[in-house]
Amino acid sequence: MSLFPSDFLTRVEYLSIISRRVFRGSLLAQRRTMQLGSGIEFSDHREYAAGDDFRYLDWNIYARHGDLLLKRFQEEQDLHVYLLLDCSRSMAFGDGRKFDLARQLIAAIAYIALADLDRISVMAFTDGVVGEFPLTRGKARILQLMSFLERMQTGGQETDVGAAVQGLLHRGSRRGMAVLVSDLFDPRGFQRGLDQLRHRRFDAHVLQLYRAEEADPGLLGDVELVDIENDSIRKVTVTERNLRSYRELFTAHQSSVREYCRNYGLGCTQAEASVPFDELILRMMRATQVQR
Repeated sequence: MSLFPSDFLTRVEYLSIISRRVFRGSLLAQRRTMQLGSGIEFSDHREYAAGDDFRYLDWNIYARHGDLLLKRFQEEQDLHVYLLLDCSRSMAFGDGRKFDLARQLIAAIAYIALADLDRISVMAFTDGVVGEFPLTRGKARILQLMSFLERMQTGGQETDVGAAVQGLLHRGSRRGMAVLVSDLFDPRGFQRGLDQLRHRRFDAHVLQLYRAEEADPGLLGDVELVDIENDSIRKVTVTERNLRSYRELFTAHQSSVREYCRNYGLGCTQAEASVPFDELILRMMRATQVQR
């Protein structure tokens, strides 16, 4: 089965329209800077000060009231959107649907950003950076990006969000929006990488994916457990008590992600990997709109 169905571009174009018209760009909020003089949208006035350029005076107000006020405008700047894709082996758990969904989400978000004339880049990581689609602009680049994503495979030893963020920062990336798509099974703690994004004042959104079998394995009796990320093997006897403890630990992990994001104002969307990519993007849009 193809990673990107034949109607993929049609579906992401619809999502792009929805983002602009219904949610007013809430998925990828535009960053604006206040400028004097020419711009795309009038904002307000401020009082004239010695040395200001007379060209920016509002002469209509001066004619009516005799006040020297300068026009201020909002000028949109293109947003840099950095997409971080977890390619660790845990993303391929089960039938690989989790990794497929992650790549579809990356492509869909990239398309929405490119359609808004923003710039995007993709960084694939495991315990380090394993692939990169450099910063680019324009919807015409989406096909090359989809091809890049199709070639990506899971591997490495462990998930390391901190290493991925370090790779992003070491490239001297301009501050912008960072979207992390991962299961966040990071033995060092997912907080380490997200802390770095916060401290560098990136707008971060976490898309955490999991499989139903990861939430509730349903195993009992004598089993041989294989760590999919480091190949370690452990023979254990799973009891009902063990299973309850595992479920509690999984639930606590999911809750810790939500709590971290809520406490620090990060976007957070969690979903089981059977959810269609476009439904998950719409869920993301709604969550971002509520935040705003």
